[in-house]
Amino acid sequence: MSDYDYDLFVIGAGSGGVRCARMSASYGARVAIAEERYLGGTCVNVGCIPKKLFAYAAHFHEDFGDAAGFGWTVGKPSFDWPTLVGNKNTEIGRLNGIYRRLLEGAGCRLYEHRAVVKDPHTVEVGGETVTAANILVATGGWPVVPDFPGNEHVITSNEAFYLPKLPERVIVVGGGYIAVEFAGIFHGLGVKTTQLYRGELFMRGFDIDVRRHLAQEMRKKGLDLRFDADIAKIEKQEDRTLLATLKNGGTVEADLVMYATGRAPNSRGIGLEACGVEIRDNGAVAVDQTFRTTCPSIWALGDVTDRLQLTPVAISEAMVLSHNLFRTGPKKTMTYDNVATAVFSQPPVGTVGLTEEEARAAFDGVDIYRSTFRALKNTLSGNAEQTLMKLVVDRASDRVIGCHMVGPDAGEITQGLAVALKCGATKAQFDATVGIHPTAAEEFVTMREKVPEEAAKAAE
Repeated sequence: MSDYDYDLFVIGAGSGGVRCARMSASYGARVAIAEERYLGGTCVNVGCIPKKLFAYAAHFHEDFGDAAGFGWTVGKPSFDWPTLVGNKNTEIGRLNGIYRRLLEGAGCRLYEHRAVVKDPHTVEVGGETVTAANILVATGGWPVVPDFPGNEHVITSNEAFYLPKLPERVIVVGGGYIAVEFAGIFHGLGVKTTQLYRGELFMRGFDIDVRRHLAQEMRKKGLDLRFDADIAKIEKQEDRTLLATLKNGGTVEADLVMYATGRAPNSRGIGLEACGVEIRDNGAVAVDQTFRTTCPSIWALGDVTDRLQLTPVAISEAMVLSHNLFRTGPKKTMTYDNVATAVFSQPPVGTVGLTEEEARAAFDGVDIYRSTFRALKNTLSGNAEQTLMKLVVDRASDRVIGCHMVGPDAGEITQGLAVALKCGATKAQFDATVGIHPTAAEEFVTMREKVPEEAAKAAE
């Protein structure tokens, strides 16, 4: 037993912080955790969970249309935004309660106040000063809005989950997964939606075929996608609508402008700099492979370190850190290879492994297998949506090093493929796997024809 009040004090009760606190307590550590906003962090409150609930809601307008092709007569659908928001809030409240019970059940002391680090072993929280052998910073990230005339009129994804009413026209600014997801959500709920991105094609960092295919399908659905476009200023007009003037001189009117142009690590103002913790220019807390900061008793994980900003990554990091701090035996390490991810766009994206561009840079020879098709469901529904599937293979070893999909259930399908890539599966093993028929997923084990090398490189 140390002379400190706690063996571990966690700042931030998001997915990573809560997991580390709970697991550390289960290993016998005396643990406290502080959260000034809401239990569950971004994911539970203004991220993954409510976003996917909204994405489900947005897809129903297509489901109603598809039903007619299968013999169902559906009356004119209507949508009530307050009902969706209210039901979402109820579910989030339920999850907040679960997080509270998990922490209390594990024996963690919960402080629902802002915590500030005073020295390498001291934290000030809720008017108390407490000490800890180890301090963990798991404060996540926060949306960032660039500085430009009229930026006070915009919202971020945080506010989008609590809008008092649904706008008739919206501009979504940004080209990452949050912008793409909310553009699909607003459009699916009947809002006239324009998405602006300053680059030539959104979803930077994803496979080029995924990016192109998603843009094509979103435009087919009626979204107004504008690339190489950015806002110079926003003015509120007399009727309270917003007039966005673009840098190319054009204008777009909207009732709401949402910025999803990035998130910054939430590291400032909690005393880290005074303790010698290195904070990078973008706000990321610098850590080594063990999640230790430049102050030996202070650790950090999750989005505040700006590695992979994904909830399951933060949870995995928390499992590694809690084990290494409070269990004896061999130490664990965190690997970031073949981390699968999904984008709940309309249609959704699932991806694991290397993009074609990354693979060509890393390997001497790469084979590409690509298939685009109309899903069976759409043959009767009349829906023109196309699904894309793609495999990237290292020619020398035959190992599958990238799987990419755009289409229904992409996230669910990709999760299974992630296991195969983690195990080092080869294309021959994919080919030897008997598919489940009729499913879209079987396409991943039936693709036999390589994309000709000339055609593949021409598509880059």
